[in-house]
Amino acid sequence: MSNDISDKDKRDWDKFVAGNEKLHNKDLKYQEKKILKTKSIDLHGYTLDEANKKIREFINKSFSENVNKLIIVTGKGLHSENEKDPYVSKDLGILKYSVPEFITNDKDLMNKINEIKDAKIEDGGGGAFYIYLKRNKFTK
Repeated sequence: MSNDISDKDKRDWDKFVAGNEKLHNKDLKYQEKKILKTKSIDLHGYTLDEANKKIREFINKSFSENVNKLIIVTGKGLHSENEKDPYVSKDLGILKYSVPEFITNDKDLMNKINEIKDAKIEDGGGGAFYIYLKRNKFTK
């Protein structure tokens, strides 16, 4: 294979660069057409143990229903009771940090998850996050 570029290829490239023609972004088109089946859960008021049990059930049920996107609202921990307990971490005791950590440490749950991302402001911003689930091959 030669590393030389033909004169025709050079002319075609120069013509493309000089023109106003845009390349079609196939990835963007795919993202726009894909409609995500979405569910959400609000964990405000739950203890850490309750939230962890609830989130496990929620992810498993959503996965079995072929839901693509989950919105998990944890809150920002501004009203957490952890501030009063000197033996509890001020950061890691609140749901905002503990629930994602619980999920990432659970191999069974992570086998069902493609990605975990911070939520957009309209879905809760810093007090929420997204979970994108894999497709369940055993359901239609």
